[in-house]
Formats: sequence, C-alpha cells, structure tokens
Amino acid sequence: MQVSQLVCLGLNHRTATVELREHFSRLCLVEEQADNAILGELVTLSTCNRVEFYVHVNAQIEDPQAALIELLATQMAPAAFSEHLYFYTGQAVVEHLCRVAAGLDSLVLGEPQILGQINSACQLAQQNKTMGPALSLLFRTAVQAGKRARTETQISRNPASVSSVALALAQKITGNLRNQRILLIGLGEIGNLTLKLLKARGVTQLALANSTQKKASAIAAAWGGQAYSLEELPQALLTTDVVISATRAEQPLLDAAMVRAVMDQRLGERLVLVDLAVPRDIDPEVDHVPGVCLFDVDDLQNGLDEAFLARQREIPAVEVIIAEEVSAWTRKREELTVEPLVATLRQRAETIRQRELARTLHNLGDVDAQTLAQLQHFSRALVNQLLHEPTIQLKKKAGQPAAQEYACAIRDLFGLTENLES
Repeated sequence: MQVSQLVCLGLNHRTATVELREHFSRLCLVEEQADNAILGELVTLSTCNRVEFYVHVNAQIEDPQAALIELLATQMAPAAFSEHLYFYTGQAVVEHLCRVAAGLDSLVLGEPQILGQINSACQLAQQNKTMGPALSLLFRTAVQAGKRARTETQISRNPASVSSVALALAQKITGNLRNQRILLIGLGEIGNLTLKLLKARGVTQLALANSTQKKASAIAAAWGGQAYSLEELPQALLTTDVVISATRAEQPLLDAAMVRAVMDQRLGERLVLVDLAVPRDIDPEVDHVPGVCLFDVDDLQNGLDEAFLARQREIPAVEVIIAEEVSAWTRKREELTVEPLVATLRQRAETIRQRELARTLHNLGDVDAQTLAQLQHFSRALVNQLLHEPTIQLKKKAGQPAAQEYACAIRDLFGLTENLES
C-alpha cells in the first residue's frame, strides 16, 4: 500500500456554509465505486458540520484530487464547491481523522458525538463493501485515538454548550437531575437540544410548555409527562423543581408577581430557574423572590468560558495521543505491505500440510475420530510453529530499506510466485 494512495477530500463548518454542506452531503460516490478506475476503497463521513470522502485510490491515478473532483462533478458543478474543499494525502489523512475523532476539529471542542458518527460511517461502508484493509486500518486508528482522548484526558468532560452548562448549574443546586421535576419552556433549537441532554441524564419527570401546545403534548406523552400552554405557566410552576426556558418571546413570560404568588403556594420549596432566551423569558426581578435561584445567559457564559478553557488545556495531551496513534498506524501500515506474502506463504504451507496428512492417513488406513483430530491438531501446530518466526521477521522488516530484497529471498526460498505489493 503506497501511502500516497490514501486521500481525504471534504469540506466542513470552517470552509463552507450549511447550505453548501447540505448540498454536498447529497453527493454519493458509493454507486460510482464498482465501475470506477479511481476508487479502490471509500468511506463517507457526513455530519451536520462536515462531509468528507476518505479514499484509497487505485495505484495508477496520478492526481487523486483532480480525479475525485471530476468524479463529483458528474453530480454537482465544481464551481459551486471546489474553492471550499480541503485535501489531505498520506499521513496527513491519518492525522486529520484522528483530530476529528478526538473532537479537536469539531464546532464544539471535544464534543463526543463525532466518535459515534465515525463508527456509523464505517458500518455503512462495510455494508456497502467499500471498505478494505487500508481504510479499515485508518479508521481503527482514528477510533482508538478518539477513545483514548476521552478516557485519558478531560477533553469531553466539561459541558460546552449553553444547554449543558445550564443543566450543570441546576444540578449543582438540586443534586442529580434524574430525581428532579423539570419544566422545559420552548421547543426551538435550544429547547430540542436540552431535551436530548435531559434524556441522556435519565430525567423521567418532565413537563413541557410551548406556544404550540400540540407539539408539547406529543413530546410530553412520550415521556409520560404533562404539557401546558404558556397561559398555564403558574400552574406548571407549582409542581416543578427546575425550569429551563428558551423561547423567542419578545416579553418576559415570568415576572416577579407571578413567581412570588407561586412561591407562596409552594410554602418555601426552592425553585431553580434557568433563562436561556435572548430577549429574556424571565424578568430579572424574579431573582429577588425568596426561595428562587435564577440564572441567565450571562451566568451561563462564564460557565461556557470556563468549560472551553478547561478543554483547551487538554489539547496538548490529546495531541500526544494522536502522535502515538499515528506512529502506530505507520508501523501497522508497513506490516500491511507484507501481508500478501505472508498469506501466500501460509497458503503454500497449508496445501503441503493437507497433502502430507492425506498421504499419512492413506498409509495408516482407517483411524478413529480421536486419532484424526490429534493428527489435525499436530500438523496445524507444527506449521504454525515453523511459520511463526518468519512471519514475525517479515513484519519487522516491512518499511525498512531492505524489505524488498528480504521479501524476494523469502519468495525464492519457498518457491512462491506472489509479488509483494509495494
């Protein structure tokens, strides 16, 4: 496997608008692969923030970048996307994908979702039979780097979105949110993200309030919760521990008079309010009502800044991991170059084993099943022991200047005709 055959072509949130990314994500190279002289192996990584084609191109392709753009041009005019593309080749592909898997190339530094998306891309490529040994090694390396980054560093352990910081603040006051009654006001983009985070935290006691009550009712029913209209907020507040509000209302939904009246009925039971909206959903005067803890986006920004700085401090440690995994990839890639020879050597040995075993069984005549099993085990073990050291030495020599000469010697000594892939 020539390292130059490994390429990545793509665009992401830094190089292209969401509209272009949406269009680009509809391009499909899988159907092109079977009859195309360019694509040896292919994995497509498509998320909301990136679309990347990882390809092991066929050896005769002199300019992989131009060839891939020409292939994509059959589905979309190059003028629409070419200036937004980035292109990597060889080891740079490995370094890039490892950074992606570790969350260093994400919109939100260290976000964990990308690792699952990489695994899904691999599974789809395997189903489509477009992944071979080169990309399999690449993606195994990247997944390993991503897993190590998350287990050996703190890159993903501090909340890094408005919603996650909001839940972290609420949990500091109330304890485990799984045991709290949560009221979510608003089901826009932030509200839906908050829903996902609440589900991930195991929250089961959920109430929803929304300007469109039908939508709130459908979601609440799935959680076994209650849906309210915005006019019913005083009633909803009576049985709530934590309120998270994220609507686009032009005027506050909760004012001090309303919350004070509610708190009088709650008999001093604490109420945590988190306002994610701009303009604010909750009048700042509410913070002066006894028993109420109110956070707004300014409070959350401090948490976001702290989380981001904490994750930034982990970058050097993650980069060390990536460097280690890229080095491991280099060693394993070199071993791949001798695998065809190793396979041929073992196939020759297996052919000889079976032939000689058949001759021995012919001379012995009828043997019982136990004896046959012992002969099979003995002959296999003998072949494996004899080939173990040559196999180890072949892999050690891979990538060294004398590797070709060593491989030729092995082929000559064992009478093999299989050529070693360079």
